[in-house]
Amino acid sequence: MSGIAPRVDAHRSVEALWRIEGARVTATLARLTGDVGLAEDLAQEAVADALAQWPQTGVPDNPGAWLTAVAKRKAIDGWRRRERLDDRYRALAHDLEQTEDVEWEPIPDDVLRLVFAACHPTLSREAQVALTLRVVASLTTEEIARMFLVPVATIQQRIVRAKKTLAAARVPFEVPDPAEWPARLGAVLGVVYLVYTEGYSATSGERWVRHDLAVEALRLGRVLAALLPREPEVQGLVALMELQSSRFAAREAHDGSPILLADQDRSRWDHTQIRRGIAALDRADALGRGRGSYALQAAIARCHAVAPSVAATDWDEIVVLYEALGRIAPSPVVELNRAVAVSMATGPANALRIVDTLAAEGALRGSHLLPSVRGELLARLGRVDEARNELTAAARLATNERERDVLLKKADALG
Repeated sequence: MSGIAPRVDAHRSVEALWRIEGARVTATLARLTGDVGLAEDLAQEAVADALAQWPQTGVPDNPGAWLTAVAKRKAIDGWRRRERLDDRYRALAHDLEQTEDVEWEPIPDDVLRLVFAACHPTLSREAQVALTLRVVASLTTEEIARMFLVPVATIQQRIVRAKKTLAAARVPFEVPDPAEWPARLGAVLGVVYLVYTEGYSATSGERWVRHDLAVEALRLGRVLAALLPREPEVQGLVALMELQSSRFAAREAHDGSPILLADQDRSRWDHTQIRRGIAALDRADALGRGRGSYALQAAIARCHAVAPSVAATDWDEIVVLYEALGRIAPSPVVELNRAVAVSMATGPANALRIVDTLAAEGALRGSHLLPSVRGELLARLGRVDEARNELTAAARLATNERERDVLLKKADALG
């Protein structure tokens, strides 16, 4: 260590450092130890030492190197305390001792390996999300628990089980072989997008928008885009999140109640973020490998972002994009969204036929989405009593309190 910086609020410095450098520190340790779970535990022990020492000594000039060096020493000490060291641990201890602390310089590939390890297919989706937010986004278990409205103990158990599963499966700390790349990258992007969508429109609770979740997902997406600049779907996902996030300032009233797209003040949209999203979509298109599901959704979001109003939106283009999305990633939600676009392009009667087909097929049973859209279409067709019944039914199914209030107000307005 070359010196000590002036004394500052060490606790705040450690928190800020961990949010920025935590993934790199953990990734470096995982590369050295070959064990993601152990690496994360060692990194947290080093953070605890920093919280104890830095208030007295000040923050080191290279705090990331300090944390890594302390964690490495803890690994060596732990192995030496074993009664018998096998060859692997002896070799690892020797290698760690030979590594100069001053040469610490995290390399991006280590972070990429960490992302793929956290999203390994041996883990459940819940475990992938929890472990990714813990070791890649560097969030505390308390923060993750608050994000998903579950007890801290539940998140702790998920993370512990995930670490044990990775260790038991002897998951290598590496980027997967090219043959495994599409499926593994799809899991990674799926986790990031799952976190983002929960932030963009929370499925439960009192808040409609969860900025903390959306911001962390976008940050992870930007990291992936920097590490994988030639993967079009990574660029597409970043484009989608940038464009959707640009509307956050206009999506909620001061009291937290939702403001729907038709009522939003578009001057409050973040036009710098819109430009970033369009640039990311352009980068995805420039790779010349066609649009995947995230890029198609980003293209839909771009149509909204560049339109001066709902009426002036290119709804015909949005219908075409949803048709393409439905072919490569078919789902009832995509078809329902296509119906909304059709209603704006050619009228509610055509859209209602699509929605009724979904209802007859039993799609989205138990979800508020289908009756809420059907209620809107019936209201536009003048079928007021039916519309009110659908919107009331949707409100009963909605698990987000803010969304439920909006649906009830719409139903009351029809009375």
